[in-house]
Amino acid sequence: MLKIRLKRLGAKKAPTYRIIVINSTTKREGRPVEELGHYNPKTKEMKLNKESALAWISKGAQPTDTVKYLITNCNDDGTLNYKKSEVVKLSKKAQAKKAAEEEAKRAAEEAAKAEAEAENTEATAE
Repeated sequence: MLKIRLKRLGAKKAPTYRIIVINSTTKREGRPVEELGHYNPKTKEMKLNKESALAWISKGAQPTDTVKYLITNCNDDGTLNYKKSEVVKLSKKAQAKKAAEEEAKRAAEEAAKAEAEAENTEATAE
């Protein structure tokens, strides 16, 4: 069975990968059937021959989870369409403070709404 997977290159703590098609029983650094491109996770730089990868998948090659993610988030020219996460992680203290501020804001809005309704009922009663 053929697999599309990453072949690790680079120095210690500075990995770069080649995206390769290889027999599933061969070791990670073994001789590939075909090299499809390369990926650097530190700089999010990637170059992939997407047509060839999709052709191998149609022939029955199984991509790993990481390679499947790279193929689906790849532009037509073979570069990675990377979107930086906009979620800001907060400490527990900061989360509690933010929740308290939101609760205070919500209470103020409800009070203003109740006051506006009271004025409306007063105006209609007269």
